[in-house]
Amino acid sequence: MPRFIKQLKTALKNKNRKTGAKILGNHPETGEPVSVKMGRYGPVVQIGEQNNDAKPKFASLLKSQLIETITLEEALNLFRLPRTVGEYDGEDLVIGIGKFGPYIRHKNKFYSLKKGADDPYVITMERAIEIILEKNETDKQKVIQNFGDILVLNGRYGPYITKDKKNYRVSKGLDAAKLTKEECMSIIENNDKPKKSS
Repeated sequence: MPRFIKQLKTALKNKNRKTGAKILGNHPETGEPVSVKMGRYGPVVQIGEQNNDAKPKFASLLKSQLIETITLEEALNLFRLPRTVGEYDGEDLVIGIGKFGPYIRHKNKFYSLKKGADDPYVITMERAIEIILEKNETDKQKVIQNFGDILVLNGRYGPYITKDKKNYRVSKGLDAAKLTKEECMSIIENNDKPKKSS
């Protein structure tokens, strides 16, 4: 019997370690309990408890944070985002953290913050605008020609044509900047022809 109790205690201990559920403290303003646990899609911080009056708030931990070491202050910081830092070109500049890391959202477009250089909690409106302008400039340099439904772009492996979410390589020897729309269409049609089986 003592062996069974020992196994049960070990199982419960491992279960707690697996879910990692623990109370970090209370919210300084509302007094609600702040806890951290393993959620359905990864580790989360929870403010409050499930009851009829209110639902708890949840925030995902950052990749660099662990259930075992996160502090109350770090946990509360996760609820400070998304935040609006100002307005640019008639639209809000919203800072948040998503699946691919910290970002700026502006006019339904997303701009990544520079890793290790930009802190999403303190980034200013001026810096956010700077990042947007830099990215827009880079994107402009990427476009060699724009024929509306057909684009000639600068890629990692050289110039290419894109149409209907399909890409077509521009052969060496052709000047991508001088291609006409008709020449682009010819390249696309030749690439789309079924290959003859030998």
